[in-house]
Amino acid sequence: MKKKITIHWFRRDLRLDDNAALHHALMEHDNVLGLFIFDTEILDLLEEKNDARVTFILNCINQLNNTLIQYGSALLVKHGKPVEVWKTLIAEFDIEAVYINHDYEPYAIQRDENIKQLLSSNGVALHSYKDQVIFEKGEVVKDDGTPYTIFTPYSRKWKERLNTTLLPAYPVKKYTRHFFQTEPYDIPSLEELGFMPSDIKMPAAEIDEKLISNYHNTRDYPGIPGTSRLGVHLRFGTISIRTLVATAMQHNEKYLNELIWREFYQAILWFFPFVVTRSFKKEYDRIEWRNNEKEFEAWCAGKTGYPIVDAGMRELNATGYMHNRVRMIVASFLTKHLLIDWRWGEAWFAKKLLDYELASNNGGWQWAAGTGVDAAPYFRIFNPTAQAKKFDPQGIYIRRWVPEFEELRYTPTIVDHAFARERALRTYKSTLSNRS
Repeated sequence: MKKKITIHWFRRDLRLDDNAALHHALMEHDNVLGLFIFDTEILDLLEEKNDARVTFILNCINQLNNTLIQYGSALLVKHGKPVEVWKTLIAEFDIEAVYINHDYEPYAIQRDENIKQLLSSNGVALHSYKDQVIFEKGEVVKDDGTPYTIFTPYSRKWKERLNTTLLPAYPVKKYTRHFFQTEPYDIPSLEELGFMPSDIKMPAAEIDEKLISNYHNTRDYPGIPGTSRLGVHLRFGTISIRTLVATAMQHNEKYLNELIWREFYQAILWFFPFVVTRSFKKEYDRIEWRNNEKEFEAWCAGKTGYPIVDAGMRELNATGYMHNRVRMIVASFLTKHLLIDWRWGEAWFAKKLLDYELASNNGGWQWAAGTGVDAAPYFRIFNPTAQAKKFDPQGIYIRRWVPEFEELRYTPTIVDHAFARERALRTYKSTLSNRS
């Protein structure tokens, strides 16, 4: 006889506490089994087999499992294509219902629709909840119902809504007796998943209130620890967005604005999914990018001859992280100085960033290239040398990652700034003047 269970499917919500879908599942059922699927549709796209994100996820999975074991339950971990995994689960268990939290990326939307249809054809309801954002989809729009495409008015409306909205709490601990009681299941190793351990160290999932209180003073200086480093934890849901927003509201509006930027880009992706592959401002798709592969390789390796650019790229390659100010500088350099398609840079960041999120990555790159919503004018071109003097005046950050920058052996500049600036202006202007 099949065991009767209700399943909470963990995806971008790798925590027990303050988890919307898990809370509802435990409130409404007394046989809730946690499930995680290592999705081969995603894993097979990862080129580097020591990808730190896979190591991080597996560590989170083991921590979740250890906590569930304390409650007499366990985490069921599968490896494969989600539809095929769900077919085996339907055959193995008598599933009452399935609970998930919304995911807004195009692949995830299609995956969840496929699973919903499969479950429905087997008489199983799929319940989905908002969890990874405060406001989603069409919850923050203009008075006429159309989406915002400029950040400032979006942010203003977002804050107005927040002022009249009570942030929900989703307690789990008082319902832990409702977890399905079972012996532990086997959890695959990294090697069984086809990966190797990464030696990249993850930032702790700890909210530093003192740092956040001073965030507006420190956020632009890469040489000091002035940012929260919580992006990876928001990405995988090891920290609740509600907790972080509540902290920001109490301590620092500038930090709150950064969280709102994240939701703004999520909304843009929701309303305009074409931005994944095309410029938001469609006329910019006619830009004649140079796309010099040798120059792109030099940029990727941190060998452009511009110390702040090289420091950022080397930091990214070594740690899976890059300071936010430096992200803007290196993105501007690639798209404006080298006239290389923003999609090339976006793909490199997607490959390397621990905190990679499609919406924010895409939005940031299109902002830098001048092709996106609320975009910087195309004629705003960062001077890497001036940026370094302003935001790393003592060279602390640069010396950390490019110790040879003052030596004769340091890479000569790949392109002259003044020449590159004029070339970019000429190229963009030519593209936009030929609208037809």
